[in-house]
Order: sequence, then structure tokens, then C-alpha cells
Amino acid sequence: MHGYSGDKQAYLTRLRRIEGQIRGLQRMVDDDAYCIDVLTQVSAATRALQAVALGLLEEHISHCVADAISTGGPEADAKVKEASAAIARLVRS
Repeated sequence: MHGYSGDKQAYLTRLRRIEGQIRGLQRMVDDDAYCIDVLTQVSAATRALQAVALGLLEEHISHCVADAISTGGPEADAKVKEASAAIARLVRS
């Protein structure tokens, strides 16, 4: 079971809302909306995706990584490295 399983519906709802934002962006571009208005909406969609990513990361650390650390051994080291790599990807984006 994944760490986010308990909040799965909330994540799906947020992702569907973001999907709607992206469709709105497509319409804006199709309708030749003002550049700054499109950029504002791109920024809002980006922030929404980042919020989902941070929530998933928090769930992963508090569930998967914490469980692996309590068990110990090479799996714990692997989970910590995996979480570090995920954080690095988020920071780069």
C-alpha cells in the first residue's frame, strides 16, 4: 500500500482540477488570449502541481521512508536515497 492511499481521492480531485486548468490554458491560447493572462494561468497550474508533488513527497517520507528506516538495513538506505533524488528533481523544476 502506498503512503498516499488514504488521501487518494483528494489527490485525484486536485489532479482533475489541474487538468481543467490545463484545458483552460489550451482554450486561452486557441482564443489568442493576452500573453500575460496565459502566463498567469501557467504559473497557477505550476503551483498547483508543485503542491501535489510536495504532498506526495511528504506522504512518501512519512510512510515509506519511515517504515524502511524502522526496519533498517539496505532497504532503509535505498529509500533515503530515493527520497533525496525525488527532492532534487523537485528543486530543479
